[in-house]
Amino acid sequence: MSLIQLCTRTLACSTLALFVLDASAATIRVQCEVRPGRAKVSVDAKGLAAGSYRTEVVSGANMAGSAAMPAVRGEVESDYDSNPVDIAAGAVAIAPTFVSGGSVTGKVVDAGGNTVISDTVKSGF
Repeated sequence: MSLIQLCTRTLACSTLALFVLDASAATIRVQCEVRPGRAKVSVDAKGLAAGSYRTEVVSGANMAGSAAMPAVRGEVESDYDSNPVDIAAGAVAIAPTFVSGGSVTGKVVDAGGNTVISDTVKSGF
């Protein structure tokens, strides 16, 4: 194998590895807290490509979504809450009974309506 062939193969493998790394770079953290008279959910994602995203939370038949927002340094985050103080501070309003069945799914959705990443967690008390 010549040096040119070796370099070409190495470059091709390095480029392929770079694409694979980029495609799986997004991560999500979903947190859910339920207390008597209160529900709180946070969705935080990192490693997103530049663009506009929104988050959604689903629990049983209940669904809520944030407004679209640009990814800042590859990150988006949204809070959902039933507490009026947190809602006034920017959280998306959800009912205190929003969490159904003890779990919630958080999603990050791109401008085309495609789910980029999601995770389901059990509610914490």
